[in-house]
Amino acid sequence: MGPVDADWRADLDAVDAALVDEYQSEFPVVERPFRVVGEELGVSEDEALSRVERLRERGIFRRFGAVLNPPVIGSSTLAAVSAPEERFDEVAEIINGYRQVNHNYRRDHEWNMWFVVTAGSRETRDRILGEIEERTGCAVLNLPMLTDYYIDLEFPVVNDDRFARETVPSPEARAEDPRAGEPRTRENSAETTVSATRISEEATGGLSALEAALLLEIQDGFPLSATPYGDVADAVDADVDDVLAAVRRLLDDGCIKRIGCVVNHVVTGFRNNCMVVWDVPDDELDARGERVGSLPYVTLCYHRPRRPEQGWPYNLFTMIHGREADVVDEKIDELAAEHLPFDHERLYSTETLKQTGAQYDELVGDDR
Repeated sequence: MGPVDADWRADLDAVDAALVDEYQSEFPVVERPFRVVGEELGVSEDEALSRVERLRERGIFRRFGAVLNPPVIGSSTLAAVSAPEERFDEVAEIINGYRQVNHNYRRDHEWNMWFVVTAGSRETRDRILGEIEERTGCAVLNLPMLTDYYIDLEFPVVNDDRFARETVPSPEARAEDPRAGEPRTRENSAETTVSATRISEEATGGLSALEAALLLEIQDGFPLSATPYGDVADAVDADVDDVLAAVRRLLDDGCIKRIGCVVNHVVTGFRNNCMVVWDVPDDELDARGERVGSLPYVTLCYHRPRRPEQGWPYNLFTMIHGREADVVDEKIDELAAEHLPFDHERLYSTETLKQTGAQYDELVGDDR
């Protein structure tokens, strides 16, 4: 992967820009997807494939494939501890030692270490949290997702936007635009679909043997070839038509959030982000969550439980990504002034302690 300060847009033409901004999702689920993409972009199948390969080699794409949805497939939670500074590295090493911990960040807050635990069952998840509490001597703040209003990191990056999705029109602007009611297309694909989707802590996915094998095979991406689904079918010893049908089912069920080119937002300039937590009246939560989730500059919006016994009064989480820290602050100020006039705190990430994909053998196989 190239350095963060590289001129990542050097030598990108209109076809490259389209691949980066328009194919983060809705990549064709057909046996020869790059043929379809090439036809849409006016290039050959081989060229479409080689361009994606080159963009991945340059670090602009992290990978090509599916973005999976751990809270639907298994039992996941966001957790935090307040690690003493003199033991911070020790506590991080213990927590990062669990393969079920796939993200861990230092944040500028009393609760200074935030991590995600994803396991095949709630029982295993909670056992791990208990072990972490016992081994570190730090109380664990357990905040499972209860409602998903809007969660995605799909936004255009080949631009000079100050914050994520700045060029996406607001709901009001779309309401005045005659195209606002049209079906989602490549031209209006940045529109935000928001709904209050309840998340069960007991989720197991209900996967068939083929679906389980498929998720394990694609968790790190699809093969970059003219026939990625066929290659996956060979790897799981299945017919390609059955694999294509299974992928479509997993998309419909929400186990797969999207299929496309996964952009590296740090390399493309979106280095600053802030998790903002809000104390929203319970009877206003869904209305506020759906409204805020539809705002172009909000990249994540979800409901997690309060923990008043641990001094945690917040129930709505939002995330904002930007190219500059002051712009992120500006949008948080706007959010507080115009949409969420409630007590809140801003938790900036200051260090990445661990960042890997969820371990899907934990979610779809024997959970030990």
